[in-house]
Amino acid sequence: MSKRALITGITGQDGSYLAELLLAKDYEVFGVTRRSSSENLGRIDHLAGQVTLLQGDLLDSTSLVRALEDSRPSEVYNLGAMSFVPTSWNQPVLTGEFTGLGVTRMLDAIRAVDTSIRFYQASSSEMYGRVRETPQTELTPFYPRSPYGVAKVYGHYITVNYRESYDLFACSGILFNHESPRRGLEFVTRKISHGVARIALGLDTTLALGNLDAERDWGHARDYVEAMWLMLQQDEPDDYVIGTGFPHSVRDFCQQAFAVAGLDYKDHVTVDPRFFRPAEVDHLLGDASKAREELGWTPRTSFGDLVRDMVESDLERLRPVAAARKPGSAKAE
Repeated sequence: MSKRALITGITGQDGSYLAELLLAKDYEVFGVTRRSSSENLGRIDHLAGQVTLLQGDLLDSTSLVRALEDSRPSEVYNLGAMSFVPTSWNQPVLTGEFTGLGVTRMLDAIRAVDTSIRFYQASSSEMYGRVRETPQTELTPFYPRSPYGVAKVYGHYITVNYRESYDLFACSGILFNHESPRRGLEFVTRKISHGVARIALGLDTTLALGNLDAERDWGHARDYVEAMWLMLQQDEPDDYVIGTGFPHSVRDFCQQAFAVAGLDYKDHVTVDPRFFRPAEVDHLLGDASKAREELGWTPRTSFGDLVRDMVESDLERLRPVAAARKPGSAKAE
């Protein structure tokens, strides 16, 4: 009999890769989606007929209970959140409701429906913020520098609290930045790869960015969802840092991305103060030693391969757009 898993945030980058992984492992996969006027199912269109979508909302406890009752999962992966950091300054209360209290609602729903369910919480390296030590481990103190980071700290510690108070199998993965061709266009890595493709294809000439010196530990989302799954296969629940252990600046990302297209980033990138954060997080670097030793997890994708994957995917996406705008094409005429 196949296992059952329920994923919040299944329509996002991580949710789509996790759904693929679980289906490959013969899981029956359910996803919680919010009812909206425009369904955003693009990342999981190719999984139509393979996953079951249930309506639910991290703001609504009743809908979460119903989703658990309908799916009867052995594992729940809570990937749903207000995940774009800059937006969290504009909508700090809503961010707290989704990204912080939403975790509590799901944990309470599990307590009400089936305490044997294993729970994964998507924690974030943004919790470290103004870092207290480098690299960051599971024991490094948190110092969040955005409403998003603050909400993630709440979600992290409420997961620990429910694990210790109610004996739930509840884990948090403190994931450092993980990207892919499925990353949203609002995130800096995809903004860069998409911008490179537009410039290379003659659709644009410049790309405006914020702080080029901010450093991140960037990995591929496909590798990181495997770590999520591994955490829920252990004998005991625990929290794990997931990262590559290699720092790269936004400038490094630009340099490599433009090089994929045979361009020099210095000829095209401009710095726009509008894209700077009110409180910057300058240097994030994860120490995933514990995950390596206890989970047997290591990242498979190098930084260079990640950047190439993203740029080449955006070039492929945009070639038809560029072709349609060429003089003589039917659409151009």
